[in-house]
Amino acid sequence: MTDVKYTIKDFKSENEVRWCAGCGDFAIINAVQRTMAGMGIPKEKFAVISGIGCSSRFPYYMNTFGFHTIHGRATAVASGVKAANPELSVWVMTGDGDSMAIGGNHFIHLIRRNIDLNVVLFNNRIYGLTKGQYSPTSDRGFVSKTSPFGTVEDPFIPGQLVIGARGSFYARSIDGNLKLSQSIFEKAAEHKGTSVVEVLQNCVIFNNGIHNEITDPNHRADRQLILEHGKPMLFGAENEKGLVFENGKLKVVKIGENGVTQDDILVHDAMEVDPMLHLALINMALPDFPVAFGVIRAVPAPVYDVEMEAQIKEVQQTRKVTCVDELLNSGNTWEVTGNPNGSGKKCI
Repeated sequence: MTDVKYTIKDFKSENEVRWCAGCGDFAIINAVQRTMAGMGIPKEKFAVISGIGCSSRFPYYMNTFGFHTIHGRATAVASGVKAANPELSVWVMTGDGDSMAIGGNHFIHLIRRNIDLNVVLFNNRIYGLTKGQYSPTSDRGFVSKTSPFGTVEDPFIPGQLVIGARGSFYARSIDGNLKLSQSIFEKAAEHKGTSVVEVLQNCVIFNNGIHNEITDPNHRADRQLILEHGKPMLFGAENEKGLVFENGKLKVVKIGENGVTQDDILVHDAMEVDPMLHLALINMALPDFPVAFGVIRAVPAPVYDVEMEAQIKEVQQTRKVTCVDELLNSGNTWEVTGNPNGSGKKCI
């Protein structure tokens, strides 16, 4: 911690921001900078790592240490950064294409290992930087430059991958809700282990309005469920709707109808180890259900870099070989005293 009081300006670089006007990335970087400014950590303790894509320009716009890596490899590089310097607060900025396609293998193994870093996944369901091809999160039937007759593939749901990889933290936000994003990023930073925050983000050029059904201000209250740990799962303009569990499935009910009271509404438990309900919340989709936002899962779990550091110290205390010279001279060794060239020199 530091006594220095930072503001959002302290985390803005002098580089010109080259995202398209109106891009959702502006709101995301604003929320991240506000989060970092309030964490009480010296700026030199932050490292922002990215892969390839519009979102991956992020390090250039941050006044922190950063590394713009290669396509799909941000999580692998960030894992090495955190393992080499556990004191750093490491943030990975990636897109749905960068993390779900070429980087999919690294993505799931980062989560499985539970390395203590934060992944912000920008999901606009399109390849924006390479000009509008469908991505691994594009819906079946989506028409794009690489699917002119509609995709014949089912999309990845990022939260499902996190749960499948035994993830300890998953949250979802949306670019236009800066307050919600900042609150989630703060909780992600506090979490010990890999935090994955999926942010539904709008690409104004190649996929404009992809999240409009969710963000429409006339229907937003009925289509968004903002989850809070320990509080009932209520939504609607007057919090008159909620979720119950019936016949092994989630169900939307209205308080006051059919004898339903607020006491019947499920209370969100982000710390429940069993991921069954978390997965059900992740899978909720319009029009039958609202879309769940907030911290959906946050459970304690062994942290890779902490375990690795403890293991190294334990081995160092009991090892018999303490340096390279001792290693080279241990085990079976011998001397070669003759020289096949006849020079008479001694070879060792």
